[in-house]
Amino acid sequence: MNDTGTSREFRTAAELLSEFRPRSAREAAVLARVLPLAAAGDPYARERPLHLTASALIVHPAGREVLLRWHERQQDWLQVGGHGDPGEEFPAQVALREAREESNLPDLVFWPAARLLHVVVLPVPASDREPAHEHADLRFVLATRTPAAVRPERPSARVRWLPIEEARGAARGEALRESLARVVELLENEGPAALSADGSSWTGGVDDSDR
Repeated sequence: MNDTGTSREFRTAAELLSEFRPRSAREAAVLARVLPLAAAGDPYARERPLHLTASALIVHPAGREVLLRWHERQQDWLQVGGHGDPGEEFPAQVALREAREESNLPDLVFWPAARLLHVVVLPVPASDREPAHEHADLRFVLATRTPAAVRPERPSARVRWLPIEEARGAARGEALRESLARVVELLENEGPAALSADGSSWTGGVDDSDR
């Protein structure tokens, strides 16, 4: 798969989840809830009390860093991601679009492949615009060679790079800590030299010139 992707290259939520192997009984229970949703018509519909979202941990493999974004509503530093737009079918497509919009990084690719990192269900409190509901969040890993090129989509949505170990220590939510722990495993098992989903290596071509 290249970094752009096409409908033939991306996989549906049902296909991704059928291959996903939970690591605990708790995650197996989450998977059991999300699988029927993935098979339903329009699992991204916000009218559903439980609906799909997609997000990504953006990493700079050579620097062992992860990008976090300030979320005003949650008052917390979290990964990038969000809801599917009308017509979007594939979770990886949603995660990639959201990551590009929220970071403005031009070279994002799935790392080391467009497969699920983590599946979580998160409660969302009621607001003046919508009742309380839940997000079934499908999480991926994306990588960049140009971390200095990051730009927030708006001033209130600040972004920052953190060493992955520091990010784990600072994460307030259990789900994000677990996602970050899995990224550390990838970095240790695959190494920064691992090929990205477009078949290129991450050992060279890093642009840190204005960091």
